[in-house]
Amino acid sequence: MSPAFRAMDVEPRAKGVLLEPFVHQVGGHSCVLRFNETTLCKPLVPREHQFYETLPAEMRKFTPQYKGVVSVRFEEDEDRNLCLIAYPLKGDHGNVDSVDNSDCEPKSKLLRWTNKKHHVLETEKTPKDWVRQHRKEEKMKSHKLEEEFEWLKKSEVLYYSVEKKGNVSSQFKHYNPWSMKCHQQQLQRMKENAKHRNQYKFILLENLTSRYEVPCVLDLKMGTRQHGDDASEEKAANQIRKCQQSTSAVIGVRVCGMQVYQAGSGQLMFMNKYHGRKLSVQGFKEALFQFFHNGRYLRRELLGPVLRKLTELKAVLERQESYRFYSSSLLVIYDGKERPEVALDSDAEDLEDLSEESADESAGAYAYKPIGTSSVDVRMIDFAHTTCRLYGEDSVVHEGQDAGYIFGLQSLIDIVTELSEESGE
Repeated sequence: MSPAFRAMDVEPRAKGVLLEPFVHQVGGHSCVLRFNETTLCKPLVPREHQFYETLPAEMRKFTPQYKGVVSVRFEEDEDRNLCLIAYPLKGDHGNVDSVDNSDCEPKSKLLRWTNKKHHVLETEKTPKDWVRQHRKEEKMKSHKLEEEFEWLKKSEVLYYSVEKKGNVSSQFKHYNPWSMKCHQQQLQRMKENAKHRNQYKFILLENLTSRYEVPCVLDLKMGTRQHGDDASEEKAANQIRKCQQSTSAVIGVRVCGMQVYQAGSGQLMFMNKYHGRKLSVQGFKEALFQFFHNGRYLRRELLGPVLRKLTELKAVLERQESYRFYSSSLLVIYDGKERPEVALDSDAEDLEDLSEESADESAGAYAYKPIGTSSVDVRMIDFAHTTCRLYGEDSVVHEGQDAGYIFGLQSLIDIVTELSEESGE
């Protein structure tokens, strides 16, 4: 067991890191926070922590890099602005010191939180009259969060127009409804428990979206079964019902969340898990088509790399004995910011100065395609309910492969192959 897992004590005068919202979280109920540009953190679950520390070598390329453990505290400034600060654990500087903190926000820069829809992060000075009003509304926060959560459930698919001339990626923080919900609920939970506990362990993980300018993210709940072996009868029944009423039971996979930047229309699209549960198999296929569509045409150049990575992952999991990845998700990520385009029937040297806008005007949207091969990532995440005989402490020990997860991967391979063939690949 890692030394980071032994104690919650924080070193005196340790340098804290201000945690920010992770604006590209599209699924899951556990809050994910931004530690720095390349690192995220989330509440530590013992089983997930154990998984990352004992991860089979051949699976590492298909999971986020594990970077250690930190202690996170809920704090307020003199104006009662809420913030979460990460500190190294006592005797565990090795984990945190290995993380590049050059772009971390210092503790002195305060993180402001409000209940305003689509405006979660503010850094300007909060007026005193707002603070007084804020204090009066403290008792109503839980009710407001519940109302906002209900609004999110009703708004299962959302579209927002963005400013094309500005930084598209920076606009996610104003629009991503699922990220907003998770962060506000996490803060509220920690605030409510502050009198009894104000120190939590979080794990540090690679930020898979950091290499993309405008990340398009698809979160897929994998497998035909979602409940862990330790689930209560009520929890198991609830998870079984969700699987039976969704595509999980039929094809072993369902949409858990999605964000797409459609460059052609200048829109951000968000789909949440409630909509994903309602999709038929045909609806699931249409959702995948929508994920790979930029508003003008299907990003066909992404389909081949996705298929290769899915096929490789399937082969890796077929070699994993006794593992069960219950309630795990699969992320598919690519960049919504496309490379320059050239006409299919023109010489490259004749089009060196051709812009994307003039290309559309002169030959039509479907007469152009991106230069080169676009990068796409496929990773497994969320291992709180993973089990394996190597752990030696579970009441149930499984034999062989995780057939439900592998079935879902094969279904995904078949559907992406169908998309590729129908689009002329």
